[in-house]
Amino acid sequence: MPGIVAAGTFRVIQLALLPLGVAAYVATVPRMLAYSRRTGVSATVFASLYTRCMQHRLQTRPDGPADRLMAVMPNVSQEGFRLETAPTLVGHLLTGYVPRIYRYPYRGRAPMHHQSTARTSYYDAAIQRHLAGVDQLVVLGAGFDTRVFRLSPENRVRYFEIDMPRTQAHKIAMLEKAGLPTNLATYVSADFETEDWMEKLVAAGFDPGRPAFFLWEAVTMYLDRASVEATLRRIAGTAPGSVVAFDYFSQEIVASRSPYMRYARAATNFVGEPLTFGIDNTPPARKSAADFVGSYGLVLEEHRNFGRETRRRSAPAGFVTAVVPAAVGHSPQETVAPETGAPANSQSENGLPNAAAHHDEGKP
Repeated sequence: MPGIVAAGTFRVIQLALLPLGVAAYVATVPRMLAYSRRTGVSATVFASLYTRCMQHRLQTRPDGPADRLMAVMPNVSQEGFRLETAPTLVGHLLTGYVPRIYRYPYRGRAPMHHQSTARTSYYDAAIQRHLAGVDQLVVLGAGFDTRVFRLSPENRVRYFEIDMPRTQAHKIAMLEKAGLPTNLATYVSADFETEDWMEKLVAAGFDPGRPAFFLWEAVTMYLDRASVEATLRRIAGTAPGSVVAFDYFSQEIVASRSPYMRYARAATNFVGEPLTFGIDNTPPARKSAADFVGSYGLVLEEHRNFGRETRRRSAPAGFVTAVVPAAVGHSPQETVAPETGAPANSQSENGLPNAAAHHDEGKP
């Protein structure tokens, strides 16, 4: 089916089934929120899991473990999930069309409502870009991240996941229920706001004197400022060449009075994960981000906006990778080079975009 015809037909199907999807969403989300409020298991981690499950089912980014995890979640109505996703999946089945939000790798500048999918591409590309130069990978606030299953044994990377005790215990139980191995990662439970997570990480076998990649996805906005600052300082104190990748909200979006943000704050407050932290994203956002990470001893490598930025209006959110420079850390190892010269549209054997897919927006 020609592209423009497929896109038009897809939208007609999606609109026809939209009432079904909306009804399912309204019926299932309260159950998820109530479960998290009752058990203390994070509710916000499901945004990334949902995204990757959809990409798997649309065959843009294979992630069987994410799909298997979604199928065993006690707080997810499988019937409700099928109905909620029907407008997109049925439209795709009949036309072959994939909406831009779920394409992989994500191309172009991402609007705010594409954040959860666009950042998946950005994190994957950042990992691939630096993987050869690190032998430790730490996922901070891991939630239901499944990237450990995408690494090949040849990578020889020691993989750590840090999360709140109840959320992490729930994840391990769900991995076992889904028939997935639990021995690929070292699990470290810690509360970023009340505990020394680095001390626990070192006790679990992490070596701060060797380069590491820290992946900090969809976490900063739920922490207080002191915890965010302390975490970045801790990372800046690791070996030169270490990298941190994180996404963030702006101060303006956290305080926004828009209907959507009022709903988001109400939902996250209900489950005990309030939106509390935002960065001063004064245009140009790249300079603001560079100043922010620089104040903790890090050097900005990459910056991307989520949402539109103008001279007078800041972007609502962003994505950053920052590097520990040679002058900071415990050993004189070199900073990892970001490029390998591989074809921009190619992928490695582990399914991650090749390093040449790296792109820094630069000016907004």
